[in-house]
Amino acid sequence: MLMQTHEARLDALRQELKRRGLDGFIVPISDEHMSEYVGAYAQRLQWLTGFGGSAGSAVVMQDKAAIFVDGRYTVQVRDQVDEKLFEHRSVPKDTIGGWIGEQAQQGARIGYDPWLHSRQWAQATAKAAAKAGAELVAVDSNPIDAVWQDQPEPSPAPAIVQDNALAGRSSPEKRAEIADWLKREGYDAAVISALDSVAWLLNIRGADVSHTPVALSYVIAHADGTAELFIASEKVTPELAQHLGNAVSVRERGSFASALGAMKGKSVAVDPNYGVDAITQLLEAGGARVSFERDPTILPRAIKNPVEQQGQRDAQARDGAAVARFLRWIEETAPSGEVDELAAAAKLREFREELGNLRDLSFDTISAAGPHAALPHYKVDEDSNIPIPPSSIYLVDSGGQYPAGTTDITRTVWVGPGEPTAEMKDRYTRVLKGHIQIARAVFPQGTSGGQLDGFARQYLWEAGVDYAHGTGHGVGSFLSVHEGPQRIAKPSGGQAGTEQELFAGMILSNEPGYYKQGHFGIRIENLVLVEKRAIEGAEGDYLGFETLTFVPIDRTLVEKDLLTESEIAWWNDYHAQVRAILAPQLEGEDLAWLERHCAPL
Repeated sequence: MLMQTHEARLDALRQELKRRGLDGFIVPISDEHMSEYVGAYAQRLQWLTGFGGSAGSAVVMQDKAAIFVDGRYTVQVRDQVDEKLFEHRSVPKDTIGGWIGEQAQQGARIGYDPWLHSRQWAQATAKAAAKAGAELVAVDSNPIDAVWQDQPEPSPAPAIVQDNALAGRSSPEKRAEIADWLKREGYDAAVISALDSVAWLLNIRGADVSHTPVALSYVIAHADGTAELFIASEKVTPELAQHLGNAVSVRERGSFASALGAMKGKSVAVDPNYGVDAITQLLEAGGARVSFERDPTILPRAIKNPVEQQGQRDAQARDGAAVARFLRWIEETAPSGEVDELAAAAKLREFREELGNLRDLSFDTISAAGPHAALPHYKVDEDSNIPIPPSSIYLVDSGGQYPAGTTDITRTVWVGPGEPTAEMKDRYTRVLKGHIQIARAVFPQGTSGGQLDGFARQYLWEAGVDYAHGTGHGVGSFLSVHEGPQRIAKPSGGQAGTEQELFAGMILSNEPGYYKQGHFGIRIENLVLVEKRAIEGAEGDYLGFETLTFVPIDRTLVEKDLLTESEIAWWNDYHAQVRAILAPQLEGEDLAWLERHCAPL
């Protein structure tokens, strides 16, 4: 009989730990590639606790347990995880290592799966546990897998070729670039374990992780330009084998560990963020010399080539037509009070699917009505779903995966009847002003995203308010919707990517927001492309942003008196471009709606 309750699952895990001589075990949301989104087989934390967020961890001891999430998930964890079973702990104030140090007894053995954690994390947590006299123990196999009776198998979907006509560069070209880097830095090989890095390097895609078109696999890239791909044999089609060619050896995914152990005497680069602890353990045990270096594919992957840039423009234009049709539908149907959040998300997907080339959503649609819009990472499900209230704000953050590009757009709209409050209009217009400042930003080469973040917040700060998330993240080309290393965010607090220099060709989101807990939330998001900017008399090279996303921005919520003449000019120019790009794709009432919403402000 399957274990239906989380209490029964927790008890079964404790029995398994006792059988293995372990006093505790750490359960992250992670896979063997340190992915942001993981396959169903790797959703161990959700199975154990019920928590459905995308970031978090739990620690299970024999007499107590705790779950650790950051501020994005404070409300969600309260709704989904029984506090009688798991203490709720807040990151970064509380840490796993600190909690273990407080709770563990002298001599306690705390297990962790080295395939799900980085070396740096393992070392820091082991040090914290040691202060309490406890030991962090790497397990040979995950104890949750031993008790999860109906655990899904990893996806058997075949890997597919990403044609050079969409990729813009061939895999041999990319491998040669990585080989040059290896030789320059004095390495024999690099372990490429991030799934989107493997996909980019070999020009392959897959369907193994929800919303991210990647195939479960590893690559060892060598300094002579050859590579070894470790992937389940059922994923390798004749077309894929032909595409990879003789310079890429295809080996069973299960042989990856033994290949790492056979690199005696080799100098090997491993990414400290994406290379799990087990990779380093196996390399060191086999006699390899390990150095921690950023994955050499990450920066060239982030700097989109001209073909990828055009693909993104094409994908955004098609996606924009679908979103515009959806916004017209919301405007006309939601005031009845009969449309709920799930129905709205399903309708938006339907409009995207009508395009004919949608491969997947790029993330779970944030369809947030009323007070739910005040939760920046709200995820609607059957339990949380509510009707969109008339006379309220509705926020929808969504995106699609298309062969030519990945989209991500947020629109916040007023649902009638009636008028929004003065406070709503003030906050919305301040968010809009910040969005415009990022869109119009001009900055010298060498500027980081962290240096631009204040541009978006300044008008909210003037009113004594702020938002708790970053202003922009990188976006992949038919890959991850959250792609590093670049981001626009406050440079304090150790935010990864905020110190990364921005280069022409990088794509970021531009998404300032405002959230009044329990009342309403606002976010306006477009994607932007970093481009070179010619300035007469400039002393040095300068950059700016090309906006890629073209969908009308809600005008009912705008307080025009707060906008400057130049901001109004930006609005009118932007909507003229929206009309030019979307009008040829729309007809009838959809086109008439577009015309109204693109009229000058």
